[in-house]
Amino acid sequence: MRKPKAKNGFTLIEMMIVVTIIAMLMAMATPSFVRARDMARQNACMSNLKAIDGAKTQWAMEFRKSDGAAVAWSDIAPSYMKAEVGCAWGFAYTLQPVGTPPYCPVVSHHAP
Repeated sequence: MRKPKAKNGFTLIEMMIVVTIIAMLMAMATPSFVRARDMARQNACMSNLKAIDGAKTQWAMEFRKSDGAAVAWSDIAPSYMKAEVGCAWGFAYTLQPVGTPPYCPVVSHHAP
């Protein structure tokens, strides 16, 4: 008498359970990944705004400009910053006059 041969592999129900568990784990993890990405973008934007404000201040002191003097990227980009920077969300910064913090169009992104 022969013994019945054992089946190798997984059943359809076992595969569906595994896929369901993976989907539930992804559903729980995705919002935290999105929040982490948004926080990293916001931190990069705030860092850029602080660097722009510092470059404007240095330029104004070196050229003896008072508050309210207009500043352009060509004034600060090659000497006080490596290059013109943009927001992590793809927007362009507004430099603003000397003494006024630069502006980012994304809500709540303003240099202190």
